Amino acid sequence: MAPIVSAIDIARPPEEVFSYATDPSRFGEWQSGVISGHIEGDGPPGVGSKCMMTRRIGGSERTSTSEITEILPPRTWAIRGIDGPIRANVNVTVVPLQDGEQSRVTIQLDFQGYGIGKMLVPMVVWQARKEVPQSCQNLKKQLENRS
Repeated sequence: MAPIVSAIDIARPPEEVFSYATDPSRFGEWQSGVISGHIEGDGPPGVGSKCMMTRRIGGSERTSTSEITEILPPRTWAIRGIDGPIRANVNVTVVPLQDGEQSRVTIQLDFQGYGIGKMLVPMVVWQARKEVPQSCQNLKKQLENRS
């Protein structure tokens, strides 16, 4: 299946947008279904760092682990799922606009199914196609309403 891609312009500088949009502890503020998230370990996240995410899926809580595969602040951040029957690959790109006063955020999301997950991927993609654009709108609202 083709990846889900959504982009939005945000009236905040790239450094602020990148920092907020790639902080798993803030995902619940702008992504539906996210209960909690964090990066394992001490110090700044880097390639190979593990991202733990707990989501509400179908009335229950599910925790998944992803690995950061790329991180180049304030431009790009990517993770790939490493456990569970459905694994997401996420790429976030932040491009400066208006001499760095604004940013364009592009989120690309793709899923792979393993075992029983292969049958569930079409349903997950269908749901994500509705949720990702709304998440981008929520991200914009959260960042632009901050003082």
